[in-house]
Amino acid sequence: MRPVPLTLLAASLLLATGIASAANPTTTISATAVKTAEQLRDKAMLDDTGYRIVESLTTEIGPRLAGSDADQRARDWAVAKFKALGYDKVYTEEVKYPLWVRRSEHAAIVAPFPQSLVLSALGYSPGTPKGGLTAQVVKFDSLDALKAADPDSVKGKIVYIGYRMQRAKDGHDYGMGSAVRTGGPVLAQTKGAAGFLLRSAGTDADQRIAHTGVTGFRDPAKAIPAAALSNPDADQLERILAYGKPVTLKLDLDCGVVGEYTGANVIGEITGRKHPDQVVAIGGHLDSWDPGTGAIDDGAGVAIAMAAGKLIHDLPQRPDRTIRVIAFANEEMGLWGGRAYADKHAGEVAKFQLGTESDFGAGPVWRMSASVKPQARDAIDQIAKVLAPIGVAYDTKKPGGGGSDLSQMHGKGMAALSLTQDGTHYFDWHHTSNDTLDKIDPKQLAQNVAVYATFSYMAAQADGDFGSAPGAFANDGAGE
Repeated sequence: MRPVPLTLLAASLLLATGIASAANPTTTISATAVKTAEQLRDKAMLDDTGYRIVESLTTEIGPRLAGSDADQRARDWAVAKFKALGYDKVYTEEVKYPLWVRRSEHAAIVAPFPQSLVLSALGYSPGTPKGGLTAQVVKFDSLDALKAADPDSVKGKIVYIGYRMQRAKDGHDYGMGSAVRTGGPVLAQTKGAAGFLLRSAGTDADQRIAHTGVTGFRDPAKAIPAAALSNPDADQLERILAYGKPVTLKLDLDCGVVGEYTGANVIGEITGRKHPDQVVAIGGHLDSWDPGTGAIDDGAGVAIAMAAGKLIHDLPQRPDRTIRVIAFANEEMGLWGGRAYADKHAGEVAKFQLGTESDFGAGPVWRMSASVKPQARDAIDQIAKVLAPIGVAYDTKKPGGGGSDLSQMHGKGMAALSLTQDGTHYFDWHHTSNDTLDKIDPKQLAQNVAVYATFSYMAAQADGDFGSAPGAFANDGAGE
């Protein structure tokens, strides 16, 4: 074969590179947009809009168990709040899910040392038979130990798993804590257990308060009574078990699934000036567990996103793309709002510029990671540089997951960030009666609003996209 002249080969390579570059242009953010973002960031750091929103939600509505009377009141509140903040478009989208109710919960050790215990029934747990459930307790240190157990050692007993969470800035122990809570009851049921208890998935050690949460039950006919003990009560149970005598416990739970409920995601938009059909998606979940007032989980997230959109709305000129804030329905019992939203909007995923949800309390954001196309990394670098002065470090190796509910859109192909908050003490209060407004520091909440407002505005102003497309990030390993 006749050799190709070097100059011709070089020209061909340059042409091919040029064609590839034209097909996949680099996404950047203009100097003007960066300067506006810096001003927006600084203003947000001194603004109290976010705190006033979460104060309003937790005071006027309080706990917002999905499907409860407060569910509709919370949705009405969200619609009114979006409108009061000046959002251009406010609407709802239906979400259907099983209706689980909690009426009462009691437990006591019957033998060898009779005494009451503090506990909380878990979501989708059925009630106990009339008169309660009395059975012997069998203890396991881990989920793996229960998996390995002979079913004969479990049958007819109340299974107890004593996994203890430890505090961490990123809250990583919750991965196992939530796995015990969701998977433990299901596994115990398959082995013939009569009931299930766990040490609360929480990091407090000195509060006699139980942490509720959801189980993995989806078929009420295959569910067994399940509850979480407060950490001090779990300690007490373990001390009694250490005596080596049979321990008998009585559970009396009045709870269960009573049908289906139709709720809704509540959505507010700041309409884009140039590309109104392209959106930056942010949000939080509107529901909460019932013992507390849902301040850190997730009133804070709703307030952060609402306030960020409000501050962008108040700029002298509208953003180029639409800012969409979503207050999701029933995240707590299975991401129902997030899954319904993703199913409804999967066909539009390419129009989602970038997104993430706040659902890890109100501690300051300290880390950002991203799942975007390679050509958008320069724009992410620009966002990172604007966020660095307020304490946010960019982890270039970690993927972005989009937060709890918006992880579902990320799974469909939406480019996403993860904005990790300081969760050192989050699991002290998570899913308990201590989830109240006093746990939120207004200045730390303002930092969160600054982060969300800044990144949302810069993404909306970017020259180019971040790579959203059907299935675009299927293999990036992102997890929330």
